[in-house]
Amino acid sequence: MVMLDFTTLTVPVGIVRIFEVILTCISFSLVASVGHKTDSFWTWCMFTWCFCFCVTILIIFLEFTTLSAKLPISWDDFTTAFAMLATLMVLAASIIYPSFFTCPTCGKQIGATVTSCLAFILYAIEVGLTRAKPGEISGFLSTVPGLLKVLEAFVACIIFICLDYNQFSGFPGLQWCVAVYSICFIFAILVIVFTICRLLTLFPAPFDKVLTACNVLAVLMYMTAVVIWPLYSFQNNSRPSSCSINRLCTWNNLVVISFMTCVNLIAYIVDTVYSFRLVFFIRRT
Repeated sequence: MVMLDFTTLTVPVGIVRIFEVILTCISFSLVASVGHKTDSFWTWCMFTWCFCFCVTILIIFLEFTTLSAKLPISWDDFTTAFAMLATLMVLAASIIYPSFFTCPTCGKQIGATVTSCLAFILYAIEVGLTRAKPGEISGFLSTVPGLLKVLEAFVACIIFICLDYNQFSGFPGLQWCVAVYSICFIFAILVIVFTICRLLTLFPAPFDKVLTACNVLAVLMYMTAVVIWPLYSFQNNSRPSSCSINRLCTWNNLVVISFMTCVNLIAYIVDTVYSFRLVFFIRRT
């Protein structure tokens, strides 16, 4: 029997989610009213606002009807992981959309940017409200290593959006970098899915040790990508003069990929340090 829990709408995290729904709805409504574009960055921004709007409404509904307790998943891990993912996605949309699609006289586009920035702040607040505090017993995705896994997967998605097959298909070095991004992304997604679905017991070895080993391997692989990607991408490939006028220049995507590769390397290094700390230090004490 379904029971309605009105307290889920009055607690701080519930109020934050209600405002998230309103702001993301305003964002994609304003952008949609301007007109449709076929550019991948425009599609990403619209998908971000619509996706976050729909999933946040779903979370509010499931908690309000107490159906969330009946689902065969780790609900706390799911909501925390989504809040972190939504924070990163909306942040990216809040940067990408005004960079490519706004102008000083574009009122609706500026309004969508403002509401998107406010939605980002609210999702970041939700992460702070749902993240595990020191000493609390919680799911893996509510901890710092769990949130880092979401960050690593998201950064890889940004890299995939910027990839152009014609840019790396003829260079084995760049193909290796794409393989690095793909392998590490798949593992991060598997960890997130297995955690949410409570399937970590299926790992053939203790989860923390598997995680540590994979993080070390990811750091080593990303260290090669940090060197190889810019080396092959920018060798004899200076910035075209047209990029000064065309903000959607493909050469700029190579710079974004190089930067995001460095970001993910840092994320994996921090993740590895946390993993070593959990496995070799906290457990011994």
